[in-house]
Amino acid sequence: MHLAVVQTKPVFGEVETNVRAAVELMQSAPADLYVLPELFNTGYNFIDLDEAEGLAESSTGPTYTAISRFAQQNSCYVVYGFAEKANQLYNSAALLGPSGLIGLYRKVHLFDRENLLFKPGDLGFPVFDLPFGKVGLMICFDWIYPEAARTLALKGAQLIAHPSNLVLPYCPDAMVTRSLENRVFAATADRVGRETRGGFDLCFIGESEIVSPRGEILGRLRTDEVGVIVVGVDLHEAINKKVNNHNDLLVKRRTDQYAL
Repeated sequence: MHLAVVQTKPVFGEVETNVRAAVELMQSAPADLYVLPELFNTGYNFIDLDEAEGLAESSTGPTYTAISRFAQQNSCYVVYGFAEKANQLYNSAALLGPSGLIGLYRKVHLFDRENLLFKPGDLGFPVFDLPFGKVGLMICFDWIYPEAARTLALKGAQLIAHPSNLVLPYCPDAMVTRSLENRVFAATADRVGRETRGGFDLCFIGESEIVSPRGEILGRLRTDEVGVIVVGVDLHEAINKKVNNHNDLLVKRRTDQYAL
């Protein structure tokens, strides 16, 4: 299958413009599965809760409508991040396919001021069975918790789709380790640009990437680049967890020794 990460530069609050720009990028690079950034439609640096609630959508709101249309027209799948208006406000990711919404993930590990805006996710770490393999979801700062990627691997994920808005410099290299220690593919879709709002200045690092189960960087965008990487991958490569004849990374876990 052909896997794509899409690196955008959203304008804060300009939802229609941001969604249209993302769709145009996807249209320029045919793929089976696209991963878009966290909060790609709204921008990230909300001043307060009222502003976040004003830009949030339901899981079947206007952004869903536009991305679902693209997925249907192109017989493909898309993962994207958005502020979800449900019983609470969540930093969420949706997985869509040609027939519409397949599933949601709500960010478990909130970063910095997100804790003032969003509720921690309550859906666990989901894995979805797609025609080309099993895809798990996590969002941005989840990367720093090894338990997030490991949980997805234990649930059978062959690919981790990872919408992000990265401001710390460590994640692109850390995802090499996450892929290697779990023998999974990882697709981290970041954004670029700067948002200075409400006295908070955030600069996003770009470096969206696709990493193989062997820790190989199959493609990585620059820190200032708006664009798409498409890589041909066989997700079944992630089924084999053996380093050698004696070490299967998941089977050989010593859970009897891990208890606190």
